[in-house]
Amino acid sequence: MAAAAEEARLLAWLRGPAAAGPGGAELSAYVAELAALGLAELGREPARLAAERARVGAETRRLAFEHYRAFIRSAECTGRAGRGFGGIESRLGSLLERLPALQDACRNFVRDAEAIACSRRMNSLTLNRHTEILEILEIPQLMDTCVRNRYYEEALELAAYVRRLEKKHSSIPVIQGIVAEVRQSTQLMLTELIQQLRTNIPLPACLRVIGYLRRMDVFTEAELRIKFLQARDAWLRSIQASIPEDDPYFHLTKTVEACRVHLFDIVTQYRAIFSDEEPLLAPEQPALNEGAIFHGWVLQKVSEFLQVLERDLQRGVGGRLDSLLGQCMYFGLSFSRVGADFRGQLAPIFQRVAAATFSKAVEEAVEKFQEEMNSYTLISAPAVLGSAAAVPVPTAQPGTLQPPMVLLDFPPLACFLNSLLVAFNDLRLCCPIALAQDVASCLQDALGKVTKVILAFHRAEEAAFSGREQELFVQFCTAFLEDLLPYLNRCLQLLFPPAQIAQALGVPPAQLQRFGRLGCIDVAAIRELLDPVLPAREAEPLPGEEEPVLLSAVPAAAPCPPQEEEKEKKKEEEGAVPGEPPAAQGQEDPTDPTVGALPLDASPAVS
Repeated sequence: MAAAAEEARLLAWLRGPAAAGPGGAELSAYVAELAALGLAELGREPARLAAERARVGAETRRLAFEHYRAFIRSAECTGRAGRGFGGIESRLGSLLERLPALQDACRNFVRDAEAIACSRRMNSLTLNRHTEILEILEIPQLMDTCVRNRYYEEALELAAYVRRLEKKHSSIPVIQGIVAEVRQSTQLMLTELIQQLRTNIPLPACLRVIGYLRRMDVFTEAELRIKFLQARDAWLRSIQASIPEDDPYFHLTKTVEACRVHLFDIVTQYRAIFSDEEPLLAPEQPALNEGAIFHGWVLQKVSEFLQVLERDLQRGVGGRLDSLLGQCMYFGLSFSRVGADFRGQLAPIFQRVAAATFSKAVEEAVEKFQEEMNSYTLISAPAVLGSAAAVPVPTAQPGTLQPPMVLLDFPPLACFLNSLLVAFNDLRLCCPIALAQDVASCLQDALGKVTKVILAFHRAEEAAFSGREQELFVQFCTAFLEDLLPYLNRCLQLLFPPAQIAQALGVPPAQLQRFGRLGCIDVAAIRELLDPVLPAREAEPLPGEEEPVLLSAVPAAAPCPPQEEEKEKKKEEEGAVPGEPPAAQGQEDPTDPTVGALPLDASPAVS
């Protein structure tokens, strides 16, 4: 068993890895043959193998010598064949590398061919429908031409056709481009239509423009109303901006006229175009109160007009306040037809202006009186009371309240009264009854200041007073208390008749005294200030301290607007232009003065 195993290991070693290669079968057979030989034969086997090897080598050399040409040709042929096979192999590799690109090129060629074929079919179809396609392509140009030439009806039809095209062929780029260009032209048309509303456009044109805007369907009903009011408001503002502002009176009269005429036209156009009536069927969703848009705009315009009115009145309009009041009242009356009567808001504005104007005039009168007193000397006072010649008194016109002529003896008092009479005459043109207490208070304060000036004059000159000067000073104060102040009370009663004050308060005239001295000057308070410089006298009621009574003079009340509607009807019957304001009321009637003025140029005789 050990010998068999050793033989197997020997055979395996002899075979080795070469047994599996070329000639492995022969080697196996040779090894098997060796295994069958004996020891002596095995000893001779190497010599035999060497002899065999020498024989085979000699035979090989002989064959090589004999057939060397064939071997050379065979080697050359084998080399060429090897090189040829190598070239073939490299070319086959290059071909294999280029085959994918060839496949891609073939596929691209197929696709290009299909695209060309499709394009050819499309070109053929386009050629067959060239006219129809050309019409569609010319829609943007035609739309632009219609808009610029204001053929809005045709432009709207083109826009509707393009919208239908967009719904059917929204994915086609050409259609998308046409839609974009048509939208630009539509926007241009929208701008032009709104711009037309910013001009002086009549009602029929307004109706057409709003009809086009509604058909364009770019605004809701509320937005359309707002756009209309914004455009018309811009036009109205341009007209107002063109009015010169150098002269407040001219600017205000032209503003009133422009607002009255053009604002009323805008309101008429709005009401003709838009309806504020409630729908018969209630909407499912709560609808916007579209009527509030118009009313809010009207209130805004009225507020702007009142601001302009107050600003120009504060700048000063001279003595033409009554004319402006009449025009503004007529303006407010015309707006009452559209439910926007703002006459009630005019009264406080004119009342404030009239009070401020009167207060300024009174202040100027006080300042002028103080200047007169600074240069006044009692020795230069004319002795009218003791003179033999009489002062020429101007003839009083009917209805005139003649001022006391005794004041001519004292020029400061006469100038002061003249200044107050000018203020009264200016106030008479626009004199609301509500100003009674304000005017009286303003006069009371001014007279208090005048009294202080008189007292200051007395303190400054008292030490140097002679007997004559002391007498003249007493006469000066007496004229101030007994002539000037009662006269001012009578003027106030003419401006603000107690009967009218009682009617405004809703009380009988006899009970007016319960409310104090309404519309009158407190003479007793002024007298108390001057009592220290006046000689003692028995107490007696001063003229003007008695209760105010109704005078038969011409009353000067605030100019109330007459029945404008009847006047307008009468003017229309006489051929007047409807809607025009009445004649200006600012011209003062020289034949109907309320209060007169002292003739300062009269030279009284001096004894």
